[in-house]
Amino acid sequence: MSEMANTDPEGIDAVRMTWNVWPRTKVEASACVIPLAVSIAPIRSHPDIPTLPYAPLRCKSCSSALNAFARVDFTAKIWICPFCYQRNHFPPHYAMISETNLPCELYPQYTTVQYSLQANPDPNNPSNVPQLPPVFVFVLDTCMIEEELGFVKSAMKQALGLLPEHALVGFVSFGTQAHAHELGFSDISKVYVFRGDKEISKEQVLEQLGLGSAGRRPTAGYPKGLQNGHSNTGVNRFLLPASDCEYTLNSLLDELQTDQWPVQPGNRASRCTGVALSVATGLLGACMPGTGARIIALVGGPCTEGPGTIVSKDLSEPVRSHKDLDKDAAPYFKKAVRFYDSLAKQLVSQGHVLDLFASALDQVGVAEMKVAVERTGGLVVLAESFGHSVFKGSFRRMFKDGEQSLGLCFNGLLEINCSKDIKIQGVIGPCTSLEKKGPNVSDTVIGEGNTSAWKMCGLDNSTCLTVLFDVSSTERSNAPGTANSQLYLQFLTSYQDPEGKRMLRVTTLTRQWVESAVSSEELVHGFDQEAAAVVMARVTSLKMEMEDGFDATRWLDRNLIRVCSKFGEYRKDDASSFTLNPCFSLFPQFMFNLRRSQFVQVFNNSPDETAYFRMLLNRENITSAAVMIQPSLISYSFNSLPQPALLDVASISADRILLLDAYFSIVIFHGMTIAQWRNMGYQSQPEHQAFSQLLQAPHVDAQMILQERFPVPRLVVCDQHGSQARFLLAKLNPSATYNNSIDMAAGSDVIFTDDVSLQIFFEHLQKLAVQS
Repeated sequence: MSEMANTDPEGIDAVRMTWNVWPRTKVEASACVIPLAVSIAPIRSHPDIPTLPYAPLRCKSCSSALNAFARVDFTAKIWICPFCYQRNHFPPHYAMISETNLPCELYPQYTTVQYSLQANPDPNNPSNVPQLPPVFVFVLDTCMIEEELGFVKSAMKQALGLLPEHALVGFVSFGTQAHAHELGFSDISKVYVFRGDKEISKEQVLEQLGLGSAGRRPTAGYPKGLQNGHSNTGVNRFLLPASDCEYTLNSLLDELQTDQWPVQPGNRASRCTGVALSVATGLLGACMPGTGARIIALVGGPCTEGPGTIVSKDLSEPVRSHKDLDKDAAPYFKKAVRFYDSLAKQLVSQGHVLDLFASALDQVGVAEMKVAVERTGGLVVLAESFGHSVFKGSFRRMFKDGEQSLGLCFNGLLEINCSKDIKIQGVIGPCTSLEKKGPNVSDTVIGEGNTSAWKMCGLDNSTCLTVLFDVSSTERSNAPGTANSQLYLQFLTSYQDPEGKRMLRVTTLTRQWVESAVSSEELVHGFDQEAAAVVMARVTSLKMEMEDGFDATRWLDRNLIRVCSKFGEYRKDDASSFTLNPCFSLFPQFMFNLRRSQFVQVFNNSPDETAYFRMLLNRENITSAAVMIQPSLISYSFNSLPQPALLDVASISADRILLLDAYFSIVIFHGMTIAQWRNMGYQSQPEHQAFSQLLQAPHVDAQMILQERFPVPRLVVCDQHGSQARFLLAKLNPSATYNNSIDMAAGSDVIFTDDVSLQIFFEHLQKLAVQS
């Protein structure tokens, strides 16, 4: 069991908590410094989760679902809800239950169960035909050079071939103007043209596309099949099953040229990204409200025309940088964010997703579009070119089936129930607050808050949310050992799966309350340092975005000192006496790497890259996010098996190969001697087979990571002292720098930096933690 726990720390519930034992009062909770948070992947698949073909029983007072922690009176056929202690009667079809005949949801090992909420199968619609087909509207930028457009066309053709036959497809292309293509009109290509230079309302989109009456349909609810009256016209004209329109779309792509609008010398192309996305959103709102649909935007440069503009057409004016944003010198930024914010609201009310594939050497506006992508649960991929493996691999992966499938689901709704003294502050991650107030909603808001229910228009196997909680009680209720020493949390996620079925996943958790003043040892042993580091990174990123002039490094340092003062063991004012319990010993190192990471040191990156990194930090699971903060390093050499190496410049050696996994990039780094031997061609000589295998090993391991991860990371292969070695050096602890490298081993390296090393950082931390 412990082996399994090591490989899969999240278990059947797909949950990690910063604290696995909770302090009883508000004061004790705030003394713990690290917030009470739960990271959950609401629909991650697991072989042990049962799927039940009926709907769950709900408590009549708090509407939580029947679960393994409910107390059951078998003779009276009553269950007592662990959240509100309401007594509920079992309905007649549960009449057969007894201690020996339990329904699946009451088995103690099934803390997570899945319910299939399919309505009775319609005799005219056999179960093998999905009832709600997935919908994909491609929005393609044509303001790019011929070569780039060629790359993106071939990627789109490949995607069309991978789509399920019944999936509905739509197509909008844009440059100076936006073009909605009527795919149902196959005799000649029929296009509706929208001006790119001014904002366009949903009503105007519908009027122009001839879907006016459909525009007045209420957007809530699900269409009953696709036969409802006027929405059908839009479906048959602009959205067609992939099998029917593949030929039309392929020939349309063949004929599609780069934007023909003349561009003055010294100017950027005029690109109306905002209008094109408004058109796609309006079209889906008319045809498919409340049904799973994705807008897949393929963007090759910045928006310079109409709503969502991020930079002027004049090339002498650069795209905004972090410095500009800090000094409020980015004239277009706030207006563009407001536009995407309103687009996000429209998409969320329709239940639709915006995915963004941005490929360009310069920025394209990911920082502005972030709000619409993140609130709808969209995917985001940032690459340098549409010909780059990062784009091609990721785009193909999105449509893959089987083992490689991302498990793209639609229209999710997450609800949380919790014990009386627990309040929900909010969620960090790809979702939108539904502003559903209730007794368990905290006044303090972090992220998407003020609610106990969230909309997740798009979600997949790896989507992960961080829920932050607060303890509301001020006095210690009940002595420990009474029935009240357990707390309960329940997460209910309903969604439309890739086959179009409605599913409901219910995860119910229990943890122990502890009087931290009495027993801080239990608290310490329930601490998850990896989860805590990731939650701190997510909260820091959020504060950096939301609070003007927020000093992230100081905030992290202050909190780390408080953690060490509270949980370290030491004599007052004696730094040499300081020790940390093993449950905390890795935490300072995580904080050291977080301070140096791209999440805190943003000035090496563009605002687009920072937005991209943050979106992925907020939606991946704890293990992946921990690698983003603190990369892993593996060393390959002749005299030992591949083994983990310290993330330190001392790990570099002339006769080693290093494999660095920094999540967004993977670096294979050859020591000096290895690189010389390789350049001499030793690996192709039969007597040097061992050398050939040594060169191959890191590539094999890197390929495994590349195949499993989405977005596909960038692979960098480099040599010691080569120009690309910077990808590795930037991530290593500078224990040897240009001013302290006297006792270097031959073949190792130095880092030219004034950053402090981990050792000096830790010495300062000890000194400050023990101060009285």
